[in-house]
Amino acid sequence: MLQLLPQMVLALAEKALADILAMDVDAKPRLKRLAGKQFAFQLQELKLRVVLTATDSAILLNQHQEPVDCAIQTDLASLKRLRDPNQLTQLIKQDAVQIEGDLQVAQQFSHFFQQLHPDWSGKLASYIGDGMAHKVEISVKQLAQVIASKAQQLDQLTTELLQDELQLTPHPLEVEQFNASVSRLQARLDRLQQQLISLQE
Repeated sequence: MLQLLPQMVLALAEKALADILAMDVDAKPRLKRLAGKQFAFQLQELKLRVVLTATDSAILLNQHQEPVDCAIQTDLASLKRLRDPNQLTQLIKQDAVQIEGDLQVAQQFSHFFQQLHPDWSGKLASYIGDGMAHKVEISVKQLAQVIASKAQQLDQLTTELLQDELQLTPHPLEVEQFNASVSRLQARLDRLQQQLISLQE
């Protein structure tokens, strides 16, 4: 029974994704550009490899170990940082992300999901009416803004705590000063080495 659980979860997720795609009138034309491509991702904590396969009208979710256009393996901690393209090189150097295949395919899937704009209020209006659906939409947007603001404050507070109070991570200015000191030391060593070579000659 436990072996079937991931398949059941993927089937439910695939159905939910199909409903979301149906609520965005612009999704189908964009999906045709992805048709035939496969992208796999695996979270190290879950030991579950999910494969997204794009067709002309849907995105299918399944599990297999066959080669795909692009596969990414990472952990939950790095997943949030992966959304920022500027962090990718650093994550790869830290061995926090392993990528196989064409990274552009992963970027195309990511871009597709970022552009999704399902008409939630239209779907909701069919159940509770236009006026109430509009009120719910405004309330949800306000709640999302509050949550985003609090999350940003928490990130800033955590950074300040680590840098200033606990001194676990250096301040950017300290890193810059350290790099400048290392550069000056390297230049001085180079000069000493040249002097040493001259004396030996």
